[in-house]
This record gives sequence, structure tokens and C-alpha cells, in this order.
Amino acid sequence: MLGYATDTQITHGQRLWLYVFCALVMLFLIVPCAIVVPMSFSNASYLEFPPREWGVRWYHTYFASDEWRAATMVSLRVALSSTVLALGFGTAASYALRAIETKWTRALRTFLMLPMMVPLILVAIGTFFVYARAGLNNTVTGLVIAHCMLALPFVIISVNSGLETYDANQELVARSLGASRLKAFVTVTLPQIKLSIFAAAFFAFMTSFDEVVVALFVSGGDNATLTRLMFEDIRDQLDPTITAISTLLISISVISLLVLQWLGSRRRARDV
Repeated sequence: MLGYATDTQITHGQRLWLYVFCALVMLFLIVPCAIVVPMSFSNASYLEFPPREWGVRWYHTYFASDEWRAATMVSLRVALSSTVLALGFGTAASYALRAIETKWTRALRTFLMLPMMVPLILVAIGTFFVYARAGLNNTVTGLVIAHCMLALPFVIISVNSGLETYDANQELVARSLGASRLKAFVTVTLPQIKLSIFAAAFFAFMTSFDEVVVALFVSGGDNATLTRLMFEDIRDQLDPTITAISTLLISISVISLLVLQWLGSRRRARDV
């Protein structure tokens, strides 16, 4: 019977359409990156592909520019701050929603997911008008609050996935031996879901660092983010420096994902 499919099995031939579809999706996602990265190493004064002259001119331009470096520092400050806030609020919310099951739990979970479900342009417009009354437009504080709101659903989803698989009995044992709920969570539960926390931190950071729509409405001047400056650069003059910046962002994302995958592999190997 080896080598033959039964009536209930799906053969590779029947899955061929799925393989082709997945390959097309991957191609659609990879091709832009495959074009941008070589373009960033061009010494031409305009965008060209493939480059006729190779070099690191635009990387040097980026690191030598006070404007680009200042915008990068703003984005880093906002991303780190919003990541810390989103991790704190999102982890607490995920734990509470799992520990306290009421008729309102599902509605509250849906409410916390709204920033992911509502079109981003509507979020940006609403945030702009609220900030106009509160005096938070063009401030780092306003950006941190807005980006924390946008990152919160990603944190909740990631932490929830960790809470689905952790051993709750260990926390109950710790509490039965006198540990408070907070101490039991920090010393027993948190180590079990640390990979989910790392993943949540990564998604929260990248959500903030890559966000441009809200930044276009509520940031500006000395507090303009890197993505806002990139958008304005594309709109006004199409400076090839943006290809160097995009390549750096792609590299950071890929390296971070590889590190998360490596940590996950190490933990699975240790648990076996």
C-alpha cells in the first residue's frame, strides 16, 4: 500500500493549485525587497534597477544627514516607549481576560482588537481631532499613545497564544503555597510564556517603527518620524536614500525574526 493514496487522502497533484497560489503570494512579497536591496547599493543620482555602478553612497548620505538621524531617533524613542507600554497593558489584559471569564469577556476582547479592525485612515483622522483639543499633535507623547493603541492588539494576540499552552497548575500550586497572584505570575507563568512576550515585543516595536499613516497626521517638525520623512521624500523628490533606509529596516526585521526562530528552536530542543 506504500506509495498509493487512499480515497480519503489528498495527493500532491490535487494540492497543485495551492502550491502555485502560495508561490505567487511569496513572489509578490519577495520581489519588491529583491528590487529595493540592490537599488540601495547604486551610486547613481536617481533610482535605477539594475544598478550600473555599485557603492554605498546612499548609506553614507543617510548616516551623515542630521535630518535623517534625528527622525530615526524620534522613531526609536517612540517605538521603544510604545512597546513597553503596549507590553504592559497587553499582557495584563490578556491575563485578565483569560483568568476572569464573564459574559463581557468576548465583547471586551473585541473592543481591544478595534485598532486592528478599523481602517487606519479613520484612526488617524480621529486621533488628529482628539489631539488637536488635547494639545498633543506634533509631540512625542502623542505619538507614543497612538502607537501603543495600534500595537496593543498584536501584543494581546501573541500573549494569548502563549497563555493557551502554559501549565496553569504550576501557578495554582505557587499561589496555594502563599505566593500572591502577581508573584506567581512573574515567577511561574512569565517564564513559560517568555517567547510569546518576545514575539509581542517584536510586533509592537515594528508596528510603531513602520507606522506612517497616523504619523502623517499627528507628527511633524522636530518630532517627525522616520517613516513620515520617507513619505515626504518620496512625494517631493524621490531621493535614493530611502532605498538604503528600507534595506536597513528589512535587515532588522529579518534578523529579529531569525533570532526569535532560533530561541524557539532552542526551547523546543530543551523541552524534548
